[in-house]
Amino acid sequence: MRVYSSEATKLRRAQTELHDGQLMAPFECPERVDLVLKRVRETAIGEVVAPQDHGLEPVLAVHDADYVAFLGRCWADWQAAGNSGEAIPTNWPARTLRGDRIPGHIGGQLGFYALGGDTSICPGTFEAALASKDVALSALDHTLETGEPSFGLCRPPGHHAAKDQFGGYCFFNNAAVVAQKALDTGLGCVTVLDVDFHHGNGTQQIFYDRAEVLTQSIHGDPDQCFPYYLGYADERGEGEGLGYNVNYPLPPGTDYATWAERLELALAEIRDKKAELLVVSLGVDTFEGDPISAFRLKSDDFRDMGRRLAGLGLPTVFLLEGGYAVAEIGVNAVNVLQGFEAASGA
Repeated sequence: MRVYSSEATKLRRAQTELHDGQLMAPFECPERVDLVLKRVRETAIGEVVAPQDHGLEPVLAVHDADYVAFLGRCWADWQAAGNSGEAIPTNWPARTLRGDRIPGHIGGQLGFYALGGDTSICPGTFEAALASKDVALSALDHTLETGEPSFGLCRPPGHHAAKDQFGGYCFFNNAAVVAQKALDTGLGCVTVLDVDFHHGNGTQQIFYDRAEVLTQSIHGDPDQCFPYYLGYADERGEGEGLGYNVNYPLPPGTDYATWAERLELALAEIRDKKAELLVVSLGVDTFEGDPISAFRLKSDDFRDMGRRLAGLGLPTVFLLEGGYAVAEIGVNAVNVLQGFEAASGA
């Protein structure tokens, strides 16, 4: 399996995250890349290749142009305003305020474009996000050209990034960028299956009214878990997209047997919609030892997950989402890839 990775994805090294009422070092850190790469090389799962530069056109196919421009200038504008710390939003266009205009001040712009106060913008954020989408698109290129599976070691992750909002450590929605690019090459139906602990709210929002992309997410119940305001089972898409968005919320403490039942439902849905490409938003924060999640999957379970995914027989692109800096992140991510290869003969 070809693995794509870039040192530039580590340019973002945020120092602050608001978590449980404390400002602390972020869980999403550059060491995540090193831990996964270490396991990739230990297992010789595949050649590690640097991505090609794909420019901004694929990003602008799914993200608002003003939002992308904001991300590009945010850090410089934040410094120019005299701020000494990292750029963290503190105000939002909440229900009783206007949400139809973007303030001129960088503080107001941060709140307009942010989903929440968890994710700071620091030096290297935009550059790392650019590299991350290049990793994803290069993985897609390989799979479309060869039919072989690929793994994009994306960092920052992407599935929380909506059309014009960042949050949950995500800035560009890598899975959405890849899905749209695949459609632009002529595919008729692409499926994005999100197996991260947290709901892929951004992916859902981008494709919610479209039938070319089947989006499904197996995740912690948003009644109890981030992102709280999206990811419920009654969200089925709208307009042409009705029936092309499926959510499987599960309670904290869910084990693999229960989780895998939902996976089988998702796989049946993919077969029913006759998808031509599988994009897996591969979050491994469903692991029992993950520091900010609440499912109970064990490392061996990820191998079985890969085996089940291979049963679809589809060209497949894996893109790293969550899974935080515990030693097992590399083991768990590679276990999915190994299970997939063993079952598919790739």
